[in-house]
Amino acid sequence: MTNQVKLVLVRHGQSKWNKENLFTGWADVPLTVQGKKEAREAGELLKNYAFHSAFSSTLSRANDTLSIILERSQTPPPKTTFNWKLNERHYGALEGLNKQQVTKEYGSDQVKIWRRSLDIAPPTLDKKDERYTRHQEKYAYLSENELPLAESLKDTLDRVQPYWETNIKPLLEIGKDVLVVAHGNSLRALAKIIENINNIDILEFNIPTGVPREYTFTADLKLLNASYLGDPKAVAEKAHAIAHQASEQQQK
Repeated sequence: MTNQVKLVLVRHGQSKWNKENLFTGWADVPLTVQGKKEAREAGELLKNYAFHSAFSSTLSRANDTLSIILERSQTPPPKTTFNWKLNERHYGALEGLNKQQVTKEYGSDQVKIWRRSLDIAPPTLDKKDERYTRHQEKYAYLSENELPLAESLKDTLDRVQPYWETNIKPLLEIGKDVLVVAHGNSLRALAKIIENINNIDILEFNIPTGVPREYTFTADLKLLNASYLGDPKAVAEKAHAIAHQASEQQQK
């Protein structure tokens, strides 16, 4: 069929804190060797695509994943934009803590609420805490109101949706293919918008690291198909591992 347009979402490859099972949020941590491998594999799956534009967050694990994908998949590179509104959800006072240890302290039910509920944020970060984003020079241009102390998925959705409406969707509407490389929760927010996922089902929607999710639209932006690229069994196993990070230490 002709006159179709494609959007591809990719969650960054495994980061150091993914491997160590830590809450990451806005902390800027690097990819692991495995994460770089996942990015290369994503690039192989996307090597025949010709994206007009690419979007990413301001965090290096997503930026490096994007760079590796483009090295594998496309020359010349697309126009690339980096914006904090595609950053991971901010995990507040949980940032940098081990998920298993937090589960032992607060219980699995409470941790699941913090990780998977729509509108309940984790405990907030104190502004005096060294982890507060104001202490990072690259966010000096943001106002106090824009700097989160903790975010729920709804909070993340509230910053992602306007960015989608004003920056990404208009390109698709004029027939341009787009690549977005970001994070588990900012991409969950995008998926909720695009796929019209209800508030219950989105809680169990888990995006594996380094696996492209392709959306195909008609010329008037009606969704035709949404699916992961690659081996379905491997994708399902990775999604299951993401869902159970708080209770099971991943064996890598």
